[in-house]
Amino acid sequence: MDRMAVAEEQIVLERVRRKIEEVNASGQSQLSPIQEHISFTLLIYAPLNDDELQQAYFKCSNECFEKRRKPEVTTNCVELCRVPVAKSQQQFDSDMAKFQDRMNRSLMVCQDKFEAAKLLNMNRIDAAKDMEGCVNDAAAALLGG
Repeated sequence: MDRMAVAEEQIVLERVRRKIEEVNASGQSQLSPIQEHISFTLLIYAPLNDDELQQAYFKCSNECFEKRRKPEVTTNCVELCRVPVAKSQQQFDSDMAKFQDRMNRSLMVCQDKFEAAKLLNMNRIDAAKDMEGCVNDAAAALLGG
């Protein structure tokens, strides 16, 4: 393969790498505020907004302290208040893992198509461009755009 073809293939592969980074960054930026809110609520700081989950948690916790109880009973009560928040964290983690799995599977399909095209002696530049199109399509599908 001549130097020009190698250089062009490298350019296409670099664009694919940047697209993958873009998808990762976009996924993180969309989910980051949710993660921050869950983490904030789990740390038991004062509420900063009127979110229903957060309100319910603090109301429940406050009720645990309003009644005269032994410290261990109060602690158990507060721990029970954390259950919905912990479930939200688990749901978030599950959704994030599914997103990453879908992204990895999509990228593996694109990589497999690229490798198959090379085995069929397809022009490497065309194969790399096809892979770039595959990655762009996968990114659009994952990000809903």
